[in-house]
Amino acid sequence: MKRCEWCGSDPLYVAYHDEDWGVPVHDDRLLFEFLILEGAQAGLSWLTILKKRENYRKAFHAFDVERIAKYTEADVARLLADAGIVRNRLKVESAIKNARGVLDIQGEYGSLDSYLWRYVDGTPSENAWKSIAEIPAKTKLSDTMSRDLKKRGFNFVGSTICYAFMQAVGMVNDHTTDCFRHKEVKRLSQPNVPREG
Repeated sequence: MKRCEWCGSDPLYVAYHDEDWGVPVHDDRLLFEFLILEGAQAGLSWLTILKKRENYRKAFHAFDVERIAKYTEADVARLLADAGIVRNRLKVESAIKNARGVLDIQGEYGSLDSYLWRYVDGTPSENAWKSIAEIPAKTKLSDTMSRDLKKRGFNFVGSTICYAFMQAVGMVNDHTTDCFRHKEVKRLSQPNVPREG
């Protein structure tokens, strides 16, 4: 079975590629989780973050935005002592700051989902890359998203991180055309197919 080259052969990575990557996500909690995990990945491999994903869910109270927004310095100390996550003060503090930003977005747009998906008019962008060499690291759209999130006080939301986020949550279908998931994900993006969330 042909897959995107980037997922290699690690069972966890393959399962993530086959089941999660590129599937349209419309659940605010899961969108927030991906936003934090993509930021945590900066300078590291995505596989490193995947291996820590369950630890992140435990450490960050299942990515409960309201709860994380109220984290104190004691929570920062707790997280920095947790070997199950990336113990980087800037990344930990940005998760808290970003949670507060998400609450503001939800107040303004009704949901994080509404805010994010307006960038693609609610419909995933269907790409047709033949190889991973063709896939961009960022786009004008991710530049725009990054700029707006930064204006809102978010951290670890550079354009490259935003594009990786867009790929992960299905705002763009960047499975290569020879990958078996390309057509499956494209089908999931059709309006008559029920979406997550």
